[in-house]
Amino acid sequence: MSAKNTLSFNTFIRWFDAYENADIANAKFSKKIDWLRALPFVILHLSVLLVFIVGWSPVAIAVAVFMYAIRMFAITGFYHRYFSHKAFKTSRLVQFIFALIGAGAAQRGPLWWASHHRLHHINSDKEVDEHSPKKHGIIWSHMGWFLAKHNFSAQLDKIKDFAKYPELKFIDRFDVLVPVILGTLLYVLGEFLAYAYPDMGTNGLQMFVWGFVISTLVLYHITFTINSLAHTIGKRRFKTKDDSRNNWLLALITFGEGWHNNHHYYSGSARQGFTWWEIDISYYLLKVLEKLGLIWELRPIPEYVRKELITQEASR
Repeated sequence: MSAKNTLSFNTFIRWFDAYENADIANAKFSKKIDWLRALPFVILHLSVLLVFIVGWSPVAIAVAVFMYAIRMFAITGFYHRYFSHKAFKTSRLVQFIFALIGAGAAQRGPLWWASHHRLHHINSDKEVDEHSPKKHGIIWSHMGWFLAKHNFSAQLDKIKDFAKYPELKFIDRFDVLVPVILGTLLYVLGEFLAYAYPDMGTNGLQMFVWGFVISTLVLYHITFTINSLAHTIGKRRFKTKDDSRNNWLLALITFGEGWHNNHHYYSGSARQGFTWWEIDISYYLLKVLEKLGLIWELRPIPEYVRKELITQEASR
């Protein structure tokens, strides 16, 4: 087999096993996209055209909204605030459950996501920051960076605290598995409803298109705006070393992640909306989980940050 064919075969294998040939995936920085490896991402976007065939129904749209909300919370509350920043504590079972739900968002596994995010905070808006719009442009920061060959593997040396759990490594290594299972279950749900409750006007393909394809794509691009737009549009309350900004609209649709300047000023807090009027849906949901005893020790906003906020308000 030629070197070129070997490379293509290895790329194909990494569709199913993200840890295969990690040395190839960790090549030097390049803005060259590996289109063969990115093909599933492209196909998912093209699949949205199926909506013109399957139509819509209230139940399919309701499922799409629910799938958006629960996976957004898994990404923001757990992939980000828990796995990336350890902003609270939880049990091994709960961390596994939300790792599964987060993996269903098809944004790779928890170790991949969190390790690259930790690198972002170390190098925020420097030349080596892979998704800095300041250094590499909005399109690259929005979605180009994770399609580049050298970013396909998790940086396990940056996430040793969670890489010790074999169940998390399994989800991370075979990151295609959970989205495939989720898409299949949504199709089965639609077929069941078509058989048992035909008046709902749905079916398997419609439920798959709305519940998985459309919901996932909306979730993709709203999540990605935190890399691209939250470093370009909004207000800078704190003088951080990067271009992070607070954006109230992004905060609403990302369940609180849009308070990005707050977060970059102090990333360890479980709460990113630092004032009462900064809506942070993920934080409110985390508080519910705390009341239920499923998580604990939510890291608060430090006292020095609170004092600075009071000073800012008094100077207005």
